[in-house]
Amino acid sequence: MSQVLQTLYASAPVDEIPIHTLELKNSAFDGGTIRLCQGFDNVTAKIEDVSERVTFTASGFGISLPQRAMKGQQDLQFQLDNVSGEAAQQVDAAVESGEKVKVTYRVYVASNLSEPAQPPIVMTATSVKINISSVIVVASFNDLVNKAWPRRRYTPLFAPGLKYI
Repeated sequence: MSQVLQTLYASAPVDEIPIHTLELKNSAFDGGTIRLCQGFDNVTAKIEDVSERVTFTASGFGISLPQRAMKGQQDLQFQLDNVSGEAAQQVDAAVESGEKVKVTYRVYVASNLSEPAQPPIVMTATSVKINISSVIVVASFNDLVNKAWPRRRYTPLFAPGLKYI
């Protein structure tokens, strides 16, 4: 976590607020990308891989960040409330496309929108639930802790001579 963000969370200065943003990427979305920020006003900020500024649309969403732990599966969960049928259509189109939805979480400080206050968290959406008025998305890192190593297993199918040992 950056020094600015640590100071912000520790002392809570009145003139500084964190701005939580989400970026969802999938070719089925209109324009290929949906950018949302928590709050009542749209925010125009710079992201790390684009030189120009992009606009994050104001939205009411709740977010549950992954734990900072050594466990294998770490999830980021967010819920978009008061959504219209348009959101459901976008989600359905993404599911039907068969492509993964890339979710990027960034935190900005209101006084400095030229860069994120900490490195972005990039995950892949693993499950989506749609209610009448909300969309709940769970995104996850690749579970590297529980991956097999070496990745290729020596079985009789791969190495036929093993069945004679």
